[in-house]
Order: sequence, then C-alpha cells, then structure tokens
Amino acid sequence: MAEQAAMPAAGGPARWLARFDEGFASVALALMVLLPLAEIALRPLMGRGIENASVLVQHLGLLLAMFGAVAAERHGHLSTLGSSLGQLGSERSRAWVQAFAKGSAALLCGMLALASWRFVASEIEGAQTLAYGLPVWWVQAGMPLGFALLGFKLGLRCGPGLLTRLALGLTLPLSGWLLAAAGDGQGGLLWPALALLLLALLAGAPVFAVLGGLALALFWSDGLPLASIALSHYQITVNPSLPALPLFTLAGLVMARTGAAQRLGTLFVALFGGGARGTVLAAAVLCSAFTAFTGGSGVTILALGGLLLPLLRNAGYPEQRGIGLVTSASALGVLLAPSVPLIMYAVIARVPIMDMFLAGLVPALVMVACLLLFGGFLRGSGAAGKGPAPSRPNARQALAAAWVAKWELLAPVVAIGSLASGLATPTESAALTAAYALLTQALAHRELGWRLLARCLSECAQLIGGVMLILGMALALTNFLVDAGIPDLAVEWVQGAIPNKYLFLLALCVCLFVAAALMEIFAALAVLVPLLLPLALAYGIDPVHFGIIFLAAMEVGFLCPPAGMNIYFAAAMFGKTIRYVARAVLPAMLAIFVGTLLIALLPGLSTGLVTLLGSARGG
Repeated sequence: MAEQAAMPAAGGPARWLARFDEGFASVALALMVLLPLAEIALRPLMGRGIENASVLVQHLGLLLAMFGAVAAERHGHLSTLGSSLGQLGSERSRAWVQAFAKGSAALLCGMLALASWRFVASEIEGAQTLAYGLPVWWVQAGMPLGFALLGFKLGLRCGPGLLTRLALGLTLPLSGWLLAAAGDGQGGLLWPALALLLLALLAGAPVFAVLGGLALALFWSDGLPLASIALSHYQITVNPSLPALPLFTLAGLVMARTGAAQRLGTLFVALFGGGARGTVLAAAVLCSAFTAFTGGSGVTILALGGLLLPLLRNAGYPEQRGIGLVTSASALGVLLAPSVPLIMYAVIARVPIMDMFLAGLVPALVMVACLLLFGGFLRGSGAAGKGPAPSRPNARQALAAAWVAKWELLAPVVAIGSLASGLATPTESAALTAAYALLTQALAHRELGWRLLARCLSECAQLIGGVMLILGMALALTNFLVDAGIPDLAVEWVQGAIPNKYLFLLALCVCLFVAAALMEIFAALAVLVPLLLPLALAYGIDPVHFGIIFLAAMEVGFLCPPAGMNIYFAAAMFGKTIRYVARAVLPAMLAIFVGTLLIALLPGLSTGLVTLLGSARGG
C-alpha cells in the first residue's frame, strides 16, 4: 500500500468540514473507550449496565469509520496502489491523471451515497431503536452523509481555482448519485465499467473506491439492488468483535507517540546484550512485538527507526542491512496478539479471537528466527573492528530497565489476561487496554497531554476509517462472488487439478505471496479469506492453521511494491530512495517465504497451543 502525499486542505468550507470530521470521529472513539468501562463498573454495582451498551459501541464504530475516512482523505491517508499512469508524460498530463483518479473516486462516492441512502430509507420503515429510544437509522445515516462528504472533498482536488474546485466538488458526487438512481436494478454493461475502474486504479484512485466501484458494477450488471452494498458495509462495521480494532490501535498509538519505545528499547538491548549481535536480536524482537500493539508496521518504523538504526550503526552493523532489518522485522508482528489483522481474520472466518491469539505465538517466533537466519541478518554481526566489542546480557541492567518499563510490560497482561480469564469480552478487553495505556502514559510517565491525546485519537480514527472503507467494499464484492457460487466452483476445480494436500499448501503459499504484493492486507483479508477458506477446509486444513498461513504470507506484502507500505515508510524515515530500501529487504522476503512454508507444512506450530490449552480449559 502506498500512502498518498499529504495535500493542503482546500479553503473555507473544507477547513470547517475537516475540523468537524476529525472532532466527530475522535469523540466517537473516546465514547467507544468509555462505554465498555462504564458497563464493567455498573454491572457489579447496580446489577445491570447501560442499555444495549455493546450495540451502542458497535454503531459508534460505524460513525468512527465514516468520519475517520473523511479525515483520512484530508491528510492524504486513503490507501492507493500508487499512480503508475501519473509518472508518465509532462506535468500537465500528470495533473490530468490525478484529476481523473480523484474525479472517478468522487463520482463513485456519489453512487455509494445513493446506495447507502436506499439502505437507510428501508431501515426508517422498520423503526428499530438502539437504546433509550434512539432510532437506529440516525446512526446509519452517517453512511450516505460520509460518502457524500468524501465525494465532495475528492472533487475539490480535481481542478485549479476555488470556484472550479467547488463546482467539481458538488457536481461529481451529485452526478454519481443521479447515475446510480437511474440505473439501480435496471442492469447494465459490465466490461466498460471494469476498464474504467482499472484505469482509475492505475491513475491512483483510492482502493476503497475501486473495490466499491467493482461491487457497484457487478450488482448493477445483474440488476440487483445497490442497497446490498451498503448493507455489507454496515454489517462489517457493526460486527460485535470489530470495536476491538480501533481500541487496540489507540493503545498502540499512545505508546508509539510517547516514550514507551525508548523504554522498551533499553530493556531489550540489556536483555540481549550489546554489540552488533545483541542489538540485532533486540531490534528484531522489539519491532515484531511493537507492531502487534500499534496495529501498523509503518507506525513501528516511525516510532523505533530513529532509535534502533543509530544503535545498530554504533554497534558496527552496516547501515543498509540495519535499515533492512528494522523495515522487515516491523512486518512480523502481524501474528502476535493483539494484532489488528489477527483480530480481523477471526472476525471474517468466525473463529474465536483467543484461539487466534494463541495460534500466532509460536509461528511469530518461527518467523523471527527465519528472518535472522535465512535473511542473513545475523551473518557478520560479530565482525571485529567495527564498533564496540560485544557485551553479554546484563541481568542488573535488564531488571532496572524492566522496572522503568513496567507499565508497558504489563499492557499485554491487561489485554490478553482480561480476555483469557473471561472477565471481559473482546471489546471490553480492548477498552481496558486503551484506558490502561492512556492512564499510564498520562499519570505514571506524564508524557500524554491533551494535545497529544487529541492527535492520537485523530490518527487512530483516520487509520481505522481508511481500513473500514476497504473492508466494507471488499465484503460487498465477496458477498456477490459467494452468491454467484465462485468458491464452490473453485473448490471443485482446484481439487481436480491438485489432489495432494501438500502440493495445495505449496501452491497456496505462492499464490498468497503474489496476492500480498498486489493487495493491501485488509483488502486481501476481506476478499480472499471467504474465497480460499472453503478450499482449505476441503483439504482438511484447520481454519486456525489456515489463518496463520494466510497472515504469515501476507507479511511479505509489507515489503514488496506496489502494496509494500513498509518500504515507503522506511524511505521517508531514513531519507533513502525506495530502490535502496527495496534492495535492503530482498533477503527478508526469501526468509518470510521459508517461514511461511514451515508454518504450512507443520500445523502443530499453529494449533499446538490452542489444542493444549483448549484441553486444559475443557478439563
């Protein structure tokens, strides 16, 4: 995934809208933290909690997703595959390509706004309430409003001059609305729409708009109601397990933006010893663990890169390999709890979140070992004459550093302990973890003030908003393919072509590597898991094992263009070219492939802990 370059906000009304969307999304996120905490406190005190608290939190997630996405557009954080066409021709032609990409997205947002309004209109007739008499459709109305705002803001980017921008900002989404209204349920030509969508994707249109446009084209061509797309988006955003995503992400961002990274870095260096070898081990483990909590490997590079690269250089480690280590190790936290993709797979595949947390632990260690051994990052790390002599792990320094970092070390205990003990639901566990991070960084370390808190809330809202738009549109596309019987046809064809389970696993790993290079991880989860999971089940592969294979293979996507966001973050962080960083991570891509094969061929690595602890709980 490539991040769009941040663009200045348009003048006047757009500035007001920008402040509104960020503030609204941040308030929704804050309430998502507070309501579960109030529920936990009120149940033992009063015998009952807040009416429909969990449902309220889920619908706050819908508002967070829509208005967080609008804020993400203003800051240039909507995911794209980059602008391949935009690199060609003169400056004027590149401007036209950008205008085409933004304009296409604005038009599609108008169509999605109409689809969402049709869904909301049907819900108004049902007259359902959330809690305390609040109609459900009041919250659902955030979907058409959010898509309309997105279309307006994308339209503002399409031309020079204030009047031209305002005209395009209004007419493009309105044209999309009218086009969808005229064709809803009528049927239409599919191939011209697919060609235009491919051009828009190559021109740099946001991924969510292209996925949404593909779903619109498929539903439209079959004469199906477009409101079904909005229904899919609504279903995924109010999934009971989904509020855990923004809450765990908020906890990680708070730690990334305060001094937690430095405290943990000091501890890990003391644990593994000084010198190049010890620093390499510390960097690999720390980056992996930090990514699991921050929810994004790019955040880990930004938070730890400035700390770890100087340590590696001072220890005599080559700079390019140091950049490769930090960049690639930051991708490995996907398998560790409470990683966002790990939770996302559990939601989509309908397996217990706790099982996925347990299943990822040993494979994560395997992937770190493969990175260090097969990636060659340990090779020559003890070279003499380059930096200080290696020092042994120092128990006294490690204990002192652990005491300083005690609040950060206890965060996983709060997150996983509250969930594993049964004291809290996944959402309540995530809320407890977010509150714990906020309170410890604000009160114990005094590093979190109101301004930084507002920044963390806004960044979390933008990240989750962009992700949820992709997931919602991808789910609509997947639902169409499932209804068309594509997974069943794929099972029959693949079983006929590949009768052997181990050959299938090898083919699966190769296909997932290709998909990881082309698709953003959350889009891949939403689109590919419902299609590939039935195949895996047909070969007798456990869904938990399949999930770990899938996520392990997806780790390479962080390192491989065009979807490899880690190389873009690293290039910006370390002031190097993308080609320089890409060369640095090439050995890591081979190591991740080897690790994925090991995990695929040895299912006990994934299911062993789940079976062992499941039996213990059952006993």
